[in-house]
Amino acid sequence: MNQSNSIRVGISVGDINGIGIEVILKTFEDKRMLEWVTPIIYASKKIIGLHKNELDLSVPLQSVHNIEDTVSGKVNVLNIWKEEVAVHFGEVSEISGKYARISLQKAVTDLKESKIDVLVTAPIHKNSMHAADFPFPGHTEFLESVLEGESLMILMSDSMKVALLTGHIPLQKVSETITPDLIRKKVNILHDTLQDDFSISKPKIALLSINPHAGDQGVIGDEDDRIMIPTIQALQEEGKLVYGPFASDGFFGSNAYQNYDAVLASYHDQGLTAFKALSFGKGVNFTAGLSRIRTSPDHGTAFQIAGKNQADARSFREAVYRAVDIYRTRKENKVLKQNAL
Repeated sequence: MNQSNSIRVGISVGDINGIGIEVILKTFEDKRMLEWVTPIIYASKKIIGLHKNELDLSVPLQSVHNIEDTVSGKVNVLNIWKEEVAVHFGEVSEISGKYARISLQKAVTDLKESKIDVLVTAPIHKNSMHAADFPFPGHTEFLESVLEGESLMILMSDSMKVALLTGHIPLQKVSETITPDLIRKKVNILHDTLQDDFSISKPKIALLSINPHAGDQGVIGDEDDRIMIPTIQALQEEGKLVYGPFASDGFFGSNAYQNYDAVLASYHDQGLTAFKALSFGKGVNFTAGLSRIRTSPDHGTAFQIAGKNQADARSFREAVYRAVDIYRTRKENKVLKQNAL
């Protein structure tokens, strides 16, 4: 096992027909990263070598069969399958979903057992995964089922952090899903992660409304007046700096998000459309609230450019940076709390 002080970064490869392996390899073409992280790719040397040769990338690979044999200064490929696997760039297939699932499950097992320090996941394709008997809407829900804690999806960049009250659910179910208890739970997770993982002592959080214009005093729905506002007031009485509900169009259009440490959106596209419009290619998805740290890039499998050597690795590289930063910050704050006196 790597004996240096570098952070052990486990990496699941995502859909092998997409751009996941390409962005992983491009990330570690910068050999300076290997001075402070030890990457461990959960796959097989054959599949990684195929992508490396096809895309003519220069990466120092170390093939190992046991995690105890990984070494620093190399990109370690942990061989978790032996069979030949055909790659068909840009295609949705059960086979590609199967190996994405195998990679993810093994990496999460090692994360849970502290054999790796953090996990960075390459993108999966939901149809491929579902065809391969993966019964979860996405990474977040799977991680929550395996690790301790309750998850909160946060998309973050240098200028903003956007979390979600509701995740991968149909729009028609959003209003019935949002309850005072859910708001309270998600605000508390967000508040704690801002303190523990980002060292923000008094986090300032904005909530986005459920309805357009925050319901216009009941004209466009009463959920904001009936559910959001009383819950925000109760949280404020507990001493939390929570504000809203804000209509999302004016909130982002006026740059009001810059006045808050984090934003809690009511549903997926409300928060992430604005986030990706402002930060796409530079953002990171962080699964907060769990006992272990996982990040991922802010993009998908990008089948349309898979195998063409056109993928941009900035978001994946940033996901590695962020995972390591959060790991160190969480560890430092845990020590500070233990030695508070």
